Amino acid sequence: MPQDYTPTEKEQAFLDKVEDTQYKREIINGLAPFIGDKVPDDMRGLYSTEELVQLGGLKGTDRDVEKRMPVKITRHFFELAKTSPAIQRLVKASPDETTDLAGSEDPGNQMDYSPVEGLLHKYEMGLMYVVSTCSAHCRFCYREELIARKEVARQDGTVAKKGLAKIPEITAYIRDFNAKVAANGGVHPESGREKLREILLSGGDPMVLNNSKLAAWLAALAEAGIESIRIGTKEMAFYPKRFDPTFLAMLDDFHEAYPEVGLHMMVHFEHPDEFLAKGEDGEYLRGEHGIYQWVPDTGVAMRGLLDRGWITVENQTPIIRDINDDPDAIRIMQREMKRVGADNHYFFCGRDIVAYKAFNIPIEEAWRILNESQKGLSGVENHARLSITHYKGKTEVVAVTNEPIPGLAGSENGVVIFKLLRNAGSAPERGKVCIVGRNPDAVWFDGYDDRVLFDEAGLYEYSRVTNPSLAAT
Repeated sequence: MPQDYTPTEKEQAFLDKVEDTQYKREIINGLAPFIGDKVPDDMRGLYSTEELVQLGGLKGTDRDVEKRMPVKITRHFFELAKTSPAIQRLVKASPDETTDLAGSEDPGNQMDYSPVEGLLHKYEMGLMYVVSTCSAHCRFCYREELIARKEVARQDGTVAKKGLAKIPEITAYIRDFNAKVAANGGVHPESGREKLREILLSGGDPMVLNNSKLAAWLAALAEAGIESIRIGTKEMAFYPKRFDPTFLAMLDDFHEAYPEVGLHMMVHFEHPDEFLAKGEDGEYLRGEHGIYQWVPDTGVAMRGLLDRGWITVENQTPIIRDINDDPDAIRIMQREMKRVGADNHYFFCGRDIVAYKAFNIPIEEAWRILNESQKGLSGVENHARLSITHYKGKTEVVAVTNEPIPGLAGSENGVVIFKLLRNAGSAPERGKVCIVGRNPDAVWFDGYDDRVLFDEAGLYEYSRVTNPSLAAT
């Protein structure tokens, strides 16, 4: 793989316009500042004395919460957390989260699909780890292994931390893969997969990078022939001032240079407390005609993106215990996203991360909550689906019935219907379903191991791929 990368004249002309800014996120890193009483006076109450004693007592043990997932919070998010138990739960460490450490260090065996360090190539898209931190850290993070810099076992037997993507290696892979696809009539000669045409910048949160580094990635991917770029970020919640005029100007210049490349912001709001303003009584503020008012900085940031009609903004979130397992909360969130011009993408059942039992709610309960939340929403507001990421591919939880299916043994207590949305390599089995008998306590697929009734999707016949980087299914 090449070690150097030289921008084209067109790239360099774009990069020369980029302006960087110093941001004041006022981040508190770790529990030590709280335990050592070294945080600003007004932040000392985030943890009680009893909580700090408990958490401090776990330090250095197998139940060390920071070893599982580092603690981090911005001043902006702290201000929101002061009046929101949901937001506190989102970022505050708790001794309960390491009571049961069952779970996978590499959920979905993602490294099976990493042909180049820092890149996961699934479907017709690639996901890149471009940074290994965020401005603040969610306790239920799906990338805890990356954020906590854990060593992960690969299928070839090696054990190493997940590496970050590098422009020379990534662009070389894209060009080589897509050249073989083009030369073979539109499909890769070995895997049968189509063009790698879409990239998701992820991590960690790409928005903690400065504008220059983000711009370098955008331009390099455009030059490599990528058609559509997503930026996955929770910065809109953690530090909305990051979406400032210099960042928006960089996006404008990118669009002027590469108007053919689609750009999509994938934001992550878990709860309306992250973006709606509250009054002293704790209720959401409403303006004229009863319309909700946004937290000022967040409203400005969102409008900055949505005013550019060539950028789409979509929200997605897992449904997590004691954070947003509330139909009313996520109903408001879906309404507000659509009202301001953003879209609702996916709601997720929690993944099988390490310690997932502390955060995940049962699959059937997640379906009930989303279904209840969408009652009363209009057709354009209720587009979001409930997804659970099977190791075979993204899967929708389509329905949960209370009644048996006539003639189907095992369905006496009702059934859960899953539908496969994608395979990791391509999509030959999209639309195939799996029906299982209900288990209200199941938080992962294995909760239905003993009650599979119909499985054309093969969710319960899955075996780990043997040639992952080239796998088509």
